[in-house]
Amino acid sequence: MRRSLPLLSVILIAAIAAAFFYFKPVPPVAPQPVPHLPKKPGLSALAEAPDWNSLAAFQNTITRSDFENLLTTVFTTGDAWRTLIEIDETEARIQTGLPEPTDIFHLKFAPTGFASTAPRHWRTTSELGPAPSDRPLEGLHIAIDPGHIGGDWAKMEERWFVVGDGKPVTEGDMTLFVAKLLRPKLEALGAKITLVRETAEPVTSIRPESLLDAAENFSPTDDSPAARLRFAERLFYRTAEIRARAERVNETILPDLVLCLHFNAEAWGDPNQPTLINRTHLHLLLNGAYNNEEVGLADQRFAMLYKLLQRTHEEEAAVGADVADAFAEISHLPPYQYLPDSPNVRPVAGHPYLWARNLLANRLYECPVIFMEPYVMNSAIDYARIQAGDYEGLQEIAGQMRPSIFQEYAEALTEGLRRHYSQNR
Repeated sequence: MRRSLPLLSVILIAAIAAAFFYFKPVPPVAPQPVPHLPKKPGLSALAEAPDWNSLAAFQNTITRSDFENLLTTVFTTGDAWRTLIEIDETEARIQTGLPEPTDIFHLKFAPTGFASTAPRHWRTTSELGPAPSDRPLEGLHIAIDPGHIGGDWAKMEERWFVVGDGKPVTEGDMTLFVAKLLRPKLEALGAKITLVRETAEPVTSIRPESLLDAAENFSPTDDSPAARLRFAERLFYRTAEIRARAERVNETILPDLVLCLHFNAEAWGDPNQPTLINRTHLHLLLNGAYNNEEVGLADQRFAMLYKLLQRTHEEEAAVGADVADAFAEISHLPPYQYLPDSPNVRPVAGHPYLWARNLLANRLYECPVIFMEPYVMNSAIDYARIQAGDYEGLQEIAGQMRPSIFQEYAEALTEGLRRHYSQNR
């Protein structure tokens, strides 16, 4: 069962911390008109009230023990959920927050041993059935989501830097290039592939100028016109754009799996004089680890439960582990380590490369999502590989023979998926 996605509703400042990245202005584009709606409490940026009745499809599909285990070990990092979700042996009583804060949705548990699969459009690995050995992805529909936008939007996104006379490093363009390398490789293994975006243009029709009224609702400390525009730009890129992609994924593409492609980075300071560092790493993000503030927002609490009840985590963890193992083997990248006791992440299944984190994309896409974060764009070695561009075979970079970083990315991800579906269908 799918939920419709909004264009514009309420704005709550805590929700922005859970989205993506910051960015700077680019030349203005013609804005698309968006209605100015009054600010309402209890919802994230540009979200509207969720349809709690859509959870009725999950009645009597999950046992209490499975529900509580997923809630406490994967999907939350604190105890705030206990004030909003009351559990007994037969049901969970969930505060919806809307239209009244005390309204309750009753989710009935399945008896022990009688859990079942709720209706959903995507299929697990085992549900795909057997496949030819040379086409292990036969019948699998994958959506590839190249992270960010790139092109003229890269500076706004702050996913752009340049060193001297070198070629600018632009994450949105690099992810789209990898996506186009990856597509034929996965199609050769039998998969149906759809790209969420095919160009360096936004999926959303909204533009920052249309979000100025929405930005004003935040009443930031710096309420100058420039600060208001910067906030509107952030809403455009890391909220409106991701919501538009989610609508495309959930309403049109309807895949079994989404691959969100990114390149990681660490703080580089001035993008015209960036700091290069000596470390690089890899990790994959699965949905989960909603912190106390996020659980307190009605739309995020709903999305958390929707993901939990769909049982996306089990599929994400299984696919993600095989992808991570193959990627690490081919790229030789070490695992990234989050700070201990971070309120925004959880380690997954004891796997050094897998982490649960609540991002807007892996929260809103209504199927399993593998969110890739390999390499470090401003590491000295990865920067050198990016500057070398795409090429066949090996080239000497920093005294070592290496493949194209883009080819390696596509090949490692392909091999991880090949191994998973070959071994588990």
